Amino acid sequence: MDKALKNGGCKANVTCFLASFVKKGEVERQPFRVSRNRRIHMGIAFVALSCATLGTGCGAEPAQKPSSAEQAKPATPAVPEEIQAAAETLLGKETQVLVFGDLAKTGKQQFLAANVVPKTPKNDAPGTIVTRAVIAENIDGKWSEVLRCDEHLKNGRGYLALTPLSGVGGWRVQYDQDPVKGIQLYFTPVKVGGDLHTLPPIGIAWNPATKRYQSLDRTYEHFLLESQTLETPRSRLQ
Repeated sequence: MDKALKNGGCKANVTCFLASFVKKGEVERQPFRVSRNRRIHMGIAFVALSCATLGTGCGAEPAQKPSSAEQAKPATPAVPEEIQAAAETLLGKETQVLVFGDLAKTGKQQFLAANVVPKTPKNDAPGTIVTRAVIAENIDGKWSEVLRCDEHLKNGRGYLALTPLSGVGGWRVQYDQDPVKGIQLYFTPVKVGGDLHTLPPIGIAWNPATKRYQSLDRTYEHFLLESQTLETPRSRLQ
């Protein structure tokens, strides 16, 4: 062991190395007769001690990985220009396509589009607030409206059963997509301000027997006939 190290009473090489720098406020050199390897080891120890003192670490922090929920979230498919153009033709420029594809499971392309209220009222009820909505179907290369929701619910045969007699200013729209039966929609009358009416959601689905969208009864199991007028709405099963 080096004599200078013995006289200093240091047991650790790094402590001795640091003690040699300062003496009575002045820089003082002490003779170190150590091998080259020992000098290298002490230099590494000094750098490590400095990093620990500053608390900043000597390496870059690893980049944060996205959460598993973000990784699992599927990308929303882009709306084809043809469908967006057809939706705007039916409802105007401020139109949003909510879903498209073989919605009725008939082999024909359809889309659901709506005029969405920009600021949806804050409440716990799910769904999208709209003022108008349509389902259109591609028939021989031309998009034709098969269901309309404005102040009332209608198809090509008339007013759907259970539609309110008084005009509705806004609707809360929800939908489920069954892999066999196709899309099933739920329209709840609302005020644009967000207050719900007392009416329960009106269920609408594609009726393969009549080949059109019709209302469902309150059990959401049986289809109801349309009515030509609002004064005498029908609720007979079909």
